[in-house]
Amino acid sequence: MKESSLPLYILIAIIVTYVALGLLYAILTPTWQIPDEPAHYNYIRSLAAGRGFPVIEVGDYDQAYIGRLTTERFPSQLSIEPLEYEDHQPPLYYLLATPVYLLFNGAVLPLRLLSVLLGAGLLVVTFGTVRVIFPARPQLALMTTAFIAFIPQHVAMTAGVENDALAELAVGGTLWTLARYLRSDSNRPWLVGLLLAGALLTKTTAYFVVGVAVTAALLRWRRERQARRWLVRQLSWMLLPALLISAPWFIRNALTYGWHDPLGLARHDLVVEEQMRTSEYLALHGWAAYGERACRFTFQSFWGQFGWMAVVLPHQIYQALFLLSISLGVGFLIWLLRQHPLPQPADLLFLLALSAFFTFLAFGWYNLNFLQHQGRYLFPALIPFGVMAALGMITLADILPQKMRTGAIVAFFACLSAFDVYCLFKSIPFLTPIS
Repeated sequence: MKESSLPLYILIAIIVTYVALGLLYAILTPTWQIPDEPAHYNYIRSLAAGRGFPVIEVGDYDQAYIGRLTTERFPSQLSIEPLEYEDHQPPLYYLLATPVYLLFNGAVLPLRLLSVLLGAGLLVVTFGTVRVIFPARPQLALMTTAFIAFIPQHVAMTAGVENDALAELAVGGTLWTLARYLRSDSNRPWLVGLLLAGALLTKTTAYFVVGVAVTAALLRWRRERQARRWLVRQLSWMLLPALLISAPWFIRNALTYGWHDPLGLARHDLVVEEQMRTSEYLALHGWAAYGERACRFTFQSFWGQFGWMAVVLPHQIYQALFLLSISLGVGFLIWLLRQHPLPQPADLLFLLALSAFFTFLAFGWYNLNFLQHQGRYLFPALIPFGVMAALGMITLADILPQKMRTGAIVAFFACLSAFDVYCLFKSIPFLTPIS
């Protein structure tokens, strides 16, 4: 085996392992036990039935009925048809899923496998992105990819009927293209525009990449000291295709929900008004309880809190995951402090940091209104998180004798993938419908 081909073979092994785990989760996780899966499924069913794009309406979200479904673990005698509160979502994922629905007569498993395939695509673009940023360090790209591949909560989410996997793929693909653009390896801003259109038509949690793309153009303009018209031309090639392709959807929403609500979010907030509001929780429990809940729920559900946030892992496991997270964070800070002067890909690392910042900002903004401390809402920033974890891991591995470092890293990811299997079988008994 050629040494130059080794990273490719390792990447394939990571993807194959992830797909195997995704298949296990997709097959064994009881139906509808992925958050919001029934509502996403109903959107696809509406398109497959020829009813056109659905409209979110008052009555599509019934908190009491959802509580009964989740408490009784979605027994077959209770229909999921009333759950239609995702009808405001952009259409791209559902358009891709509709042929799968029709081909397999509405079976859930093939739709779940589509998400697994999209999750595998995210691993490819993750590897490509990090390879552009650190071209001389393929091991860093592999470690970042493996970290993302084996987060239990992420495996569980990408094995469900939902649009998160496509949104993450759109974000990752845009970051990869922007990294090449900023490296001057590519001067195709129109390609960025097409990817931005894909993000705009997939999910609002991916919209921040528009700001990242504008920042990339500004950074390159400043670095190359181009004329202002060059910047205008680059931004036009990025933004105009994105706006032109996505404009029909936003116009449709404006005509449906009102010109003040082209995203349908105001209507969504009205429909789901029974959800717990942050202000209500604060009035009942105060800021201290809110802060404790926000940190605990977000952390736990980033790593693994399954079903509809109802199945938690043993406390000792979260303690171990907390120590792991702190260790990787400290390792990353040590790496960062050693970078003097700034590392050569400083502008590319800034783009990753900016994408993480925007993701946290959106997460915080959403939680100003609704009590939704779900770690999965941070998954659009998995690539920067993965880079931080990989850099921290490499820094910590330097403590070990050189001949032990590679083995220790491989053992870590082997244990993490085994942990995925443990989480699945630990959660299944608590997700199976009550007989």
